[in-house]
Amino acid sequence: MGRLTEAVKHLLIINVILFFATLLYGDQMYQWLSLWFPKNNNFAWWQVISHMFMHGSPMHIIFNMYALWAFGTPLERVWGRNKFLFFYFSAGLGSAMLHTGVNYYLFTEGLNALVNSGMTENQVMDIISNGQYSPEWYNIASKSTIDNFLSAYNTPAVGASGAIYGILVAFAFMYSEAKLMLIFLPVPIKAKYFVPLLLAGDLIFGIGNINTGVAHFAHIGGALIGFIMMWYWKKNQFNQNRWN
Repeated sequence: MGRLTEAVKHLLIINVILFFATLLYGDQMYQWLSLWFPKNNNFAWWQVISHMFMHGSPMHIIFNMYALWAFGTPLERVWGRNKFLFFYFSAGLGSAMLHTGVNYYLFTEGLNALVNSGMTENQVMDIISNGQYSPEWYNIASKSTIDNFLSAYNTPAVGASGAIYGILVAFAFMYSEAKLMLIFLPVPIKAKYFVPLLLAGDLIFGIGNINTGVAHFAHIGGALIGFIMMWYWKKNQFNQNRWN
């Protein structure tokens, strides 16, 4: 993709610095900067932004930063720095909103089941806020309901993937005929088919509640905001560099 553009370069630098800081300070960094469930005591308002710069493993950050470089660079060249950053962070915020919204649904479903069994909400919150739970809860509601309830409360979200999915959607809008490949499917696929294929996988895993260690609805949230923005900009010719 040639020389790094300004915004992409600085995003890469910040992500790499925070990744190495996480290797040094571990749990403290995750506690401060990951996106926690709003009812969790670790939650802070800045996490809706800071979680975009946190990653859980070397492969996580490598894949995200490669995608940022490969797909973000041509977009920033067309849009300029400010518009690119506006789009990137908007997609990331959309990702956080949908992820948190789904967690609210899962958390409320589990909490209501426990409250309806005779416990008070304060009793439940006191237990889970101390990192505990009762095995008897699995006799009150299904395993998936309790597992989702506990996961929504206890598992923070990290990564730039939501913003990256927005970038992928924008790339597919502007370079629909460009051919891309999946690592596990090394066949060139046009961008206009490649991105929907990725999203279909996230939707299947997300709705099917298949535990892959990936926040699938965060991906969908970033892609959805990316799609809405691109549709709006194209319809209203908002960007200076128009396309057919």
